[in-house]
Amino acid sequence: MKKYLIVYALLTTAIIVVGGRILWGANERHKSNSEALMQSVEHYRTAANEAAASVQILRLRCGEFEELRAADAEKIRQMGLKIRRLESAAKSVVQTKVEVVAPVRDTVIVRDTVHTTDTLRLFRWQDSWVTIDGVIDNDSVTCSLRSVDTLRQVVYRVPRRFWFIKFGTKAIRQHITSSNPHTDIVYTEYIDIGKRGPR
Repeated sequence: MKKYLIVYALLTTAIIVVGGRILWGANERHKSNSEALMQSVEHYRTAANEAAASVQILRLRCGEFEELRAADAEKIRQMGLKIRRLESAAKSVVQTKVEVVAPVRDTVIVRDTVHTTDTLRLFRWQDSWVTIDGVIDNDSVTCSLRSVDTLRQVVYRVPRRFWFIKFGTKAIRQHITSSNPHTDIVYTEYIDIGKRGPR
């Protein structure tokens, strides 16, 4: 009988420990998500004068992701992917603004239709990231714009602190930078997808 009581006590203790750990993990995840939703995206410039943004990540289960980010879930399905296979989902919105002053030059174009010649005005502006070509023809302008950008994304853990001691994980953050000086990062989001249970 004593043996059964010891086994019962050990099983009860194990269930309490495991249940407490699950509840603690769920509470931490909900607390972290609440903080992430309350914070806005932090915009700043790096030492290299590149536009950058930082945001705390959301940790959602598959069902929560499908419910809270339905439009993103639908786009992922259109890519032919299953939501249950996701590890994470990230989204960034960037905006490129360029103010251009370009010289205009006259160019003679011969059109074969009636042996007529037209004078078009051309312009071109470029730097290392953006190229703009344009044609002014009578009352219209035709433009071609090419923009090159490199977005660098880093996801890292922020440790908890007690005095000068760092331990555990307080939050997980995403930093994203743009190498194009004409680009501003308008919005960024990173969602870590949990397969089952709290994380």
